[in-house]
Amino acid sequence: MQVEKILISACLLGERVRYHGGDARVEHPILRRWQGEGRLVPFCPEVIGGLATPRPAAEITVTPRGLRVWTSAGRDVTDAFERGAEAAVHACAAHGIRVAILKDGSPSCGSRSIYDGTFRGRRVDGEGLTAARLRAAGVRVFSEEEIDSASDYLRALENNGSRL
Repeated sequence: MQVEKILISACLLGERVRYHGGDARVEHPILRRWQGEGRLVPFCPEVIGGLATPRPAAEITVTPRGLRVWTSAGRDVTDAFERGAEAAVHACAAHGIRVAILKDGSPSCGSRSIYDGTFRGRRVDGEGLTAARLRAAGVRVFSEEEIDSASDYLRALENNGSRL
């Protein structure tokens, strides 16, 4: 039986890589087990893409040029977010990763929702650049609220091989 690796937002494991310099640690028994088994591959696409920690908050905005990521200070940081997303796809390919658990709400990692681009704290249905790129590459993406579902999917992958 092949042991599947899992890409995970580094902030969910307590790494202080979020825009405000903090983390979004999730305490979950399944994550602890996976960490002990060496399955987790921590990744922060924003840091890998070249952004500092801390950094201004950023949100996705629809513009005539398409989706762009802007900071609260008015700086276009789309290129850094795209570099991070591409690096995540490469990391998954390098490790044979087919499952990711990403921080929802993030302009990189949001898998179910993102902020609406107005910096008023309003969430909308949508996904971040990394989540979208990973899905397009065939990686199944879950939020930190879906760890149990990710575990079920992972178990099915390991029991059924590549038939999923």
